[in-house]
Amino acid sequence: MYLNCHSYHSLRYGTIPLKDLIAEAVLHDIKAMALTDINTVTGIYDFIKACQEKEIKPLVGMEFRCNHEFRYIGLAKNAEGLAEMNRFLTEYNFSGETLPLRAPKFESVFVIYTLENAPKILFENEFIGVRPEEVSGLLTSKHKNKISKMVILQPVTFKTKTEYNLHKILRAIDTNIILSKLTETDFCKVSDVMKPIESILPFYEKYPEIVLNTQRIIDDCNFQYDFSAKKNKKFYTENRQKDLDKLTKLAWEGFKNRYGNDNLEAKARVEKELKVIDELEFSGYFLITWDIIQYSNSQGFMHIGRGSGANSIIAYCLGITDICPIELDLYFERFLNLNRKTPPDFDIDWSWQERNVILEYIFGKYGKDHVAFCGTNVEFKYRSIFREVGKVFGLPKEELDMLAKNPMELHDGNKIVKMVQQYGMLLEKYPNQRSMHACGILISEEPITNYTPLEMPPKGFPIVLFDMHIAEDIGFDKFDILSQRGIGHIDDSVKLIAKNRGIKVNIRDTSISKDEAVCNSYLAKGHTIGCFYIESPAMRGLLRRLNCDNYKILVAASSIIRPGVAQSGMMKEYIFRHNNPTQFEYFHEVFKEHLGETYGIMVYQEDVIKIAQHYGGLPAPDGDILRRAMSGKGRSLEALQKVKDNFFASCAQKGHPLQLSQEIYRQIESFAGYSFCKAHSASYAVESYQSLYLKVNYPVEFMTAVINNQGGFYRTEVYVHEARMSGGTIHNPCVNKSEYQTTLYGTDIYLGFMHIQSLESKIAHLIEEDRNKNGDYVSLEDFINRIPIGIEGVKTLIFIDAFRFTGKTKNQLLVTASLLLNNFKPENRDLKLLQEPVKEYKLPTLERSVFEDAFDEIELLSFPVSCTVFDLLQTKYRGDVMAKDLVQYHKKQVRMLAYLISRKHVPTKKGAMYFGTWIDYEGTYFDTAHFPDSLEKHPFQGGGCYLLLGTVEVDYHFPTITITKMAKMPFIPDPRYMDAKDQYRTQNQIKEDISLTHRKPYPSGHEINLPRHRMKF
Repeated sequence: MYLNCHSYHSLRYGTIPLKDLIAEAVLHDIKAMALTDINTVTGIYDFIKACQEKEIKPLVGMEFRCNHEFRYIGLAKNAEGLAEMNRFLTEYNFSGETLPLRAPKFESVFVIYTLENAPKILFENEFIGVRPEEVSGLLTSKHKNKISKMVILQPVTFKTKTEYNLHKILRAIDTNIILSKLTETDFCKVSDVMKPIESILPFYEKYPEIVLNTQRIIDDCNFQYDFSAKKNKKFYTENRQKDLDKLTKLAWEGFKNRYGNDNLEAKARVEKELKVIDELEFSGYFLITWDIIQYSNSQGFMHIGRGSGANSIIAYCLGITDICPIELDLYFERFLNLNRKTPPDFDIDWSWQERNVILEYIFGKYGKDHVAFCGTNVEFKYRSIFREVGKVFGLPKEELDMLAKNPMELHDGNKIVKMVQQYGMLLEKYPNQRSMHACGILISEEPITNYTPLEMPPKGFPIVLFDMHIAEDIGFDKFDILSQRGIGHIDDSVKLIAKNRGIKVNIRDTSISKDEAVCNSYLAKGHTIGCFYIESPAMRGLLRRLNCDNYKILVAASSIIRPGVAQSGMMKEYIFRHNNPTQFEYFHEVFKEHLGETYGIMVYQEDVIKIAQHYGGLPAPDGDILRRAMSGKGRSLEALQKVKDNFFASCAQKGHPLQLSQEIYRQIESFAGYSFCKAHSASYAVESYQSLYLKVNYPVEFMTAVINNQGGFYRTEVYVHEARMSGGTIHNPCVNKSEYQTTLYGTDIYLGFMHIQSLESKIAHLIEEDRNKNGDYVSLEDFINRIPIGIEGVKTLIFIDAFRFTGKTKNQLLVTASLLLNNFKPENRDLKLLQEPVKEYKLPTLERSVFEDAFDEIELLSFPVSCTVFDLLQTKYRGDVMAKDLVQYHKKQVRMLAYLISRKHVPTKKGAMYFGTWIDYEGTYFDTAHFPDSLEKHPFQGGGCYLLLGTVEVDYHFPTITITKMAKMPFIPDPRYMDAKDQYRTQNQIKEDISLTHRKPYPSGHEINLPRHRMKF
């Protein structure tokens, strides 16, 4: 009799997770119930499965609301009924119009109104829902003659009094008001709970027809869903056979290009994969992906195919990926196998500048009715919870900031804060709002509204109302269309090299980058700033510790840097074994045979599967469950526990000692959620090499491209420094030389207008456009005549020295600009008035300090260009030791002067520590470690230069200074200001990069206790 149940997918309204809703139904012996979340079907598929497990008949539908106001409930009689509702809601989601007060004439949907909003005349499929407490008033109701069209309405929104309060808090959050301002129309009734049917039916004793109508709806709603059937677009051509024929033809053409005609191993692999692809009916999926790549190539775009799809030689032959699976011993079964219960996907990256063109092609070719992005549920997170709930309780901003920024143990202990904490913790992991998945696209055979309504977010591509996990469960194989700045770096570099040097670089030929000796020497030394995935301080340190000088080591490094490997202790052990290959023993012969390449260390997801199968004796499907659990895609803890039980039972059967099996499974578990598959690491390594090749051979062009793609791990200043160190001459923006982006002339790098913090983007583009159309600016007056800019904008350009071509000083230009513009507003300017020559005044000579320009640059760019930060220090001291010599000072104390680039926060059991990255006076990078006791006395004090004292620790070729003392060094007074209080203000604008880590401390070495030798039994 429950035709109107809400789960927590009724965003900011319902309070009950789906599993709890089903548990309530079981508790009250409910045999049929409907899930009708507000304007969504997010939960219906999980709901159907859960109901079937408990032998409850599931009814699916929606409660339609508009601007928080109830309209009606729709219940699907069948699949067509759901599609009708989905299409109806999609239309209004896209148009932005308000939902009508009356439902449309659905063919396969039951519609239920309330007594308050029921229309005078009801269609055959329409009914009025009557709550138990409303029955007594029916005889005097205006609807008393419509008893035959009434049904029981017992909504379910919450379970307990606490959840009722939580519901009110959610409603206040949704309506953006404090609790005390809520009215009764804003929240549900106190009776909206699930009760035994026996306690409801007595209210309707005098009206058996209402009970019969309700039962009739339950009986007539028979929505069936086939979870095993594929919902993707079935064929690229007309049918399965033609798809296979086309895929086969393309595969052998690509085979010839990649391998020639004589590679028997590759030939056998192609034949095997084609057979499996056909059996799993994946030919169409491959061909659609190939088609997208073909379009990309036709546009001259660069793409990177990565992820488990790179395990496929067919993908390699089709040009979807650039990883040879034979070279790296990648096995296809990690991507596709006959035992696999879940669909795979290709991850394909484009430049962030070109991805939208690819998306428009996909939506255009396959039809807006058949293509949509996956949705995702944005959950209430720790910081946002306390802000949202605290606001509802009327706390001021200062208290909200305190609650959001501090752990709970540091919160005030007053009554209000305790309530905020109580209800805030209840909300953790609740869905807060729907959003668009970053990259997952669904292409369906039937109209996608057969399965879900669509929403149109601001980005302009429709989204379904369920996430990737549900998409997978209901039969969709998604296409991951991603973007990243690393491809922009590579692509723009190649274009710049062609423009600046007239050289065409075929960067897609990966052999030229992977096999170059100079690239490998840069790699081993960690000279990788700007290079995709290998530029962070942690990665550069790892490359140096491994003396990484070839592709295969880089592939391993790309995976062991991941948190799962690091926290398990395997990264540290891998580094030891790599540098000391004779000083360890394999745990077991299986590790030597299958993990010999990585010294018996589990580095990739495949390694875990190999050990589970070859050591533990688990079947392939169990190995796949483990893999999915590791990658964060597995949602069933029960299934994982079953695999764990099977693992130990199988190990015992094979005669393995329990202690060894426990240690191996502990290592397997430590990977949870963070390890890469080998193909993914290999794809990253190829892109890293492409970046590195360009950095080594065309450094100025490469660094300019990095700057124009708005960097990567570091702020723009670091890449400007790297460009200078690479041989580039850095120039401030110039109205006759610069463009919106940074421009390159030979080795002269003119910073782009985009970097001037206070210059309007519109003006920045206009300067370039007008110059291209009408020629260079000949004077400040000419510039003002041509560009509709105000006095503040002109001053900004003067201070950044953008008119230096005039030969006039900044002071002279400022006076001229003031004479021309002080009484003008750009929108009212009569350009003819400015055609007259400006009256020349004899201006006094105004002296300027040589450092005034640098302080101007810090204010406008956030870093100096005309000198270095070291030139602005009061001290002339530059340190006792330079970074290039640190490896010679192992265990010795050193004193250095350095400029702070970045620091990374790392939680430890003794408190927060930081790793710092710096440059010395010579511009060389080095790294420091700051432990909690040192930070307590000598904390970081923002960006700038510091005097450092510490002890050098050289760890496998990589020096780090453990800091004991440090002090920030003052700049010279800013000569532009006379007042002492202003003379050090600009120094505070110097930036630093800070990475915060929100995780529990990693276990220490003795806690991990990773065995280096065979365990004795």
